[in-house]
Amino acid sequence: MNLYIGNLAWGVTDQELQELLSQYGNVASAKVVTDKITKRSRGFGFAEMPNEDEAQRAINELNGKPVKGRNITINEARPREPRA
Repeated sequence: MNLYIGNLAWGVTDQELQELLSQYGNVASAKVVTDKITKRSRGFGFAEMPNEDEAQRAINELNGKPVKGRNITINEARPREPRA
């Protein structure tokens, strides 16, 4: 299952995101989205967890919980909308 993680603190790294989610199961990948020019975090990221039950448990346990001082949002990622 692909996950969207929003409202991340600016200092959260890919590794920290992976470690956070790995408490709930296997994490195939975790990536914090960064600005192309400044290389700074944009405050959200995506992760892939192959086991849907583990991914759902991560959503249930982490959504709205504080991580590095900010309450994160986590849910199933939606497909990207085509741009005009």
